[in-house]
Amino acid sequence: MKIPRRKLLLFIVFAYVGFSFYAAYNVFFGSKIISRVHRVVKKNTVGPPGGAVAPFIEDEEWNPWEDEEVEYNSALNRKREAFQKHLAQINKNKPKRYKVQIWGKAAIGLYLWEHILDGPLHPTDKVAQWREGELQSGKIDFSFYTGPAVVQGHVPLDMNSLVLVLNGREQQKISYSTRWLEHVHALVQARTVSHVAVVLLGNEHCVNDWISPYLKRNGGFVELLFVVYDSPWVNNIDVFQWPLGVATYRQFPIIRPSLQMVTSIRPYLCNFQGTVYKNSSREILVQVLKQADIEKDCITTARDKWLPQETVDSLGRYQTALSQSDLTLCPVGINTECYRIFEACAYGSVPVVEDVQNPGACVTGPSSPLRLLKAAGAPFIFLRDWKELPAILEKERRMDQNHRMERRKRLIEWYTTFRQQMKDRFTEVIEETFFKDI
Repeated sequence: MKIPRRKLLLFIVFAYVGFSFYAAYNVFFGSKIISRVHRVVKKNTVGPPGGAVAPFIEDEEWNPWEDEEVEYNSALNRKREAFQKHLAQINKNKPKRYKVQIWGKAAIGLYLWEHILDGPLHPTDKVAQWREGELQSGKIDFSFYTGPAVVQGHVPLDMNSLVLVLNGREQQKISYSTRWLEHVHALVQARTVSHVAVVLLGNEHCVNDWISPYLKRNGGFVELLFVVYDSPWVNNIDVFQWPLGVATYRQFPIIRPSLQMVTSIRPYLCNFQGTVYKNSSREILVQVLKQADIEKDCITTARDKWLPQETVDSLGRYQTALSQSDLTLCPVGINTECYRIFEACAYGSVPVVEDVQNPGACVTGPSSPLRLLKAAGAPFIFLRDWKELPAILEKERRMDQNHRMERRKRLIEWYTTFRQQMKDRFTEVIEETFFKDI
């Protein structure tokens, strides 16, 4: 029997509408039946009269994924805890860094910062009233302040470890340095500063008794002393020798090595630019240069009076003499160690050093004078008397250009290595002394 298509369609529509009304009735008007399996039974905390505890049925549906959610959250917390432990281990193994300030209240502070530590300075203007810079060396973050505007009480002290650079050559400088030490002493007493070191341009006769009461070993607060010249105090425990360096107070610049510096043909054998003091070995040097007819082979400019400052022209002539001669003659002054030695090294001009000990309290012995430089293997020419100079220059005339270039290269490399060694030594000594218990 064939059912008409129209009737079949009407039947389906009526069935759908009827089912929809039935479903709506059950949703809005039917009684809610919850299976026992789906009920959560809890103990009622407030029992019926008589003290009996009766269970009651809470109208709460069972969550079939509840156990999975608990397990997921637990695993997530475990992962978070493991990650936190991993971060803590990374921080624990990460090398500690320390902060140290350097206050440069003497010109040798610039040699320490720019030539030894190779630190930047801002602004670059050398006559600026306030200059500062930052660098990292070893585990230490150094900050440096220098200039006339760096005065007591006006330096941003944001750390408790301090290096003070002072000048102790003469009484006027000593008085100025003492005021700075007293200022730092007050900071130590106020517990603002915990560790103090001093880099000192010492007296040329090695008489530095004025600073002795400030040393920690004598009841003071200065834990480390880096002192210029062959002081008898040097023990490499709390007192260390420091190089004089170049004359930064005369604006001697930082010289960067170049290929031309090594390979160029220099027109002069030697140079001497300096003051000739009465009754000094410098008078003998000048006489030797004249008698042996060496003046034509050497750039010489002798003056009778010492000038504390260079002009632009005089500094230019001096640098030209260093760069155009193979040897730089270095007679003794008040002390054997002089700026000229280091300035010649910067240009690859071999220092010819008068190896003579001057009177004073400096250490005497087979390694003196210039104890620090000799211990570092300085490739200099040492002589005891300037009358030996003609024979040295005659040997120079016979030397070929390849030999000269090799010697210049060796000298420049030595000076670069020497400064790096001083940087490493300075950093390591401060780390071991200031931060050994941290």
